[in-house]
Parts: sequence; C-alpha cells; structure tokens
Amino acid sequence: MKDTPELRPGGAASAAPEAPAKRPEQALRAVGRRRPSGRRVALTRRARVRRFFVEEAKAVQTPETLKAKKDRGEKIVMLTAYDAPSARLAEAAGVDLLLVGDSLGMVVLGFSSTVSVTLEMMVHHTQAVRRGAPETFTVADLPFLWAHEAPEAALRAAGRLIQEGGAHAVKLEGGAEVAPLVRRLVAAGIPVMGHLGLLPQTVLVTGGYRVRGKSAAEAERIVADARALVEAGAFSLVVEAVPESVGRSVARAVPVPVIGIGAGRFVDGQVLVYHDLLGYGVGRAPRFVKRYAELDAVIVGAIRAYADDVRSGRFPEAAHAYLPVEAVPGEAAGPGSDAGA
Repeated sequence: MKDTPELRPGGAASAAPEAPAKRPEQALRAVGRRRPSGRRVALTRRARVRRFFVEEAKAVQTPETLKAKKDRGEKIVMLTAYDAPSARLAEAAGVDLLLVGDSLGMVVLGFSSTVSVTLEMMVHHTQAVRRGAPETFTVADLPFLWAHEAPEAALRAAGRLIQEGGAHAVKLEGGAEVAPLVRRLVAAGIPVMGHLGLLPQTVLVTGGYRVRGKSAAEAERIVADARALVEAGAFSLVVEAVPESVGRSVARAVPVPVIGIGAGRFVDGQVLVYHDLLGYGVGRAPRFVKRYAELDAVIVGAIRAYADDVRSGRFPEAAHAYLPVEAVPGEAAGPGSDAGA
C-alpha cells in the first residue's frame, strides 16, 4: 500500500520526508537553546504587541448576534472611530461595534456640521477604520442627501461603503420616509441601521441641535418611525437626543437593538463619539457625554515638553542618533562621539 502524500498547509501534496521531522516541542526546545539575533528579538517584540491586540479583540458581531444580545438583556457597546489608530484601540478594548460617523466632519475635519461630509470622505475613513479594526463589526454613515437621491444612486452610494470602504452595514437618518430605501438596500444584501430622534444632517431646517420627542406627538412619531424602519428590514436603530421615556418606548416597541446617544438608560446599548469620551480636541461636550479621560491636557503637556527639550538642546540625545558603522574619514571627534571608546 502506497504512503499517503503529506499535505502542505494551503497547498499541494508533497512526498513524505525520508527522516521523521522533529516534534513541535523538540523544535521549540532547540530554538530556545539558540541565542536570538537582534532581528529575531525585534520580531518577537512585534509579535507580542500583535498578539496583545489580537487576543483582546472580540469576534466580529453580526445582526443576529446583536439581536441575541438584546434578547438576553446584554448591553451593546458602540463607539465612533475615524482612522486606523482609534479603531485599533477600540477593538483592543473590546467594543461590540464601530461607527464611522459623518460626525468626522466636525471632530476630525473641522467643519461646523456634518452636511459638508462627502461620500468620498466616508469611503476613505471607513477603509482606514477597517484596516485598524479588522475583527469588529463596522457601520458607516450614508452622508448628507444620499438617502434622498434616486433609489439607484442611493443604492450605489451604499454599495461603495460596503465594497470599497469595507463596512459591514450602513446607517441612514430618517423615519418612515426612508423606509422604501431601507427595504431596497436590504433586498440588495446591504444591512441597514436606522437613525431617529435628533438627525444631524437636517439641522439646517430643524433649528439646530436640540432634544427631539419632548411633545407627545413628536414622541409618538419617533416610535412609529422606528416600527416603519424595522418593518422595512433595519437590523438596529440609533436614537439620539430624546427624553429617556422615549428611548425606552422605542426599545420596547421594536425587536431589534436600539442604541442610544443621549437617549437614557433603558435602551439596548450606547454609542459615544470617540473624541467626546476621551476629552480629545472637542471642547465642551453635550450633557449626555461622560468623559473617561482628558487627553487634551495630556497631549498639550507632552507637546510643550517636546518643544522645551528642542529649544534647550535636551532633545535629541546621543541615544536618539544613528551612529556610523565605521569612522567617517576626516571627521573630528566631538561631543557624544564614540571615538577612543
């Protein structure tokens, strides 16, 4: 009977080796006896850093697992991210979802509102977030006006966020009036998260950033809009800047997860803007924000220390300089020189 050829990982079969290979534990012991080179030490250090982030990361969520969290009464953690470093840290911390919000226009790009954010910007930043957090479910905002374009144009825009940006889902603002688009996107295979309450893309016509749902009629309309979006196929809803009672009513009215931002304690999860949570470059925060750090002071202090060191000559030191392998002909020994050492 012929020996079965050995399969190499991910590829074709090869003939069985003539001599038995070392067992993994033997190979590891052999490696451990060798003195590691500088390059191998550096690689090992990088591997430890990489392993830290991989081990801390949670498995990618799905609409189904998020729905199961709501059913079990588990709170859902969502955070915005706008670039690879912020996404990498959020993934290491174990958030359930990341939102590439069009709020990037205000907190990253310096615009006065979200209406200046374009589809190209959203694709660009979504790509960066996905590179930084490959194991985290990521939602990207459909920017200003696209939800009200012709259905084919809106479908193509949402498709770009998925295909080019790498998002797992798109979020769009609006109530029953955008339900037909939600239905169209879901039918095309694009998961949709709705957004009710305060709609930042409409502040030019609704009188600015204020709490919505304070009247009974407005509260009832928000709940009705929530039902319409879920019936159209939305897998989750964000509810922003509404009274706590309205947030609770929406969460009770629909079977999908309701994630609040300024919607009180009784929704299924929370989302905050990365920069608001960290006190990073945004100034005064809304009432609903809880600050978990004050990075502005830390960053300004670090930059001042750097500037002081440069001006005083304390930076760079010899430890920060590259030294030649061989002496440079004609170069006189000076401060910090290794000559004569």
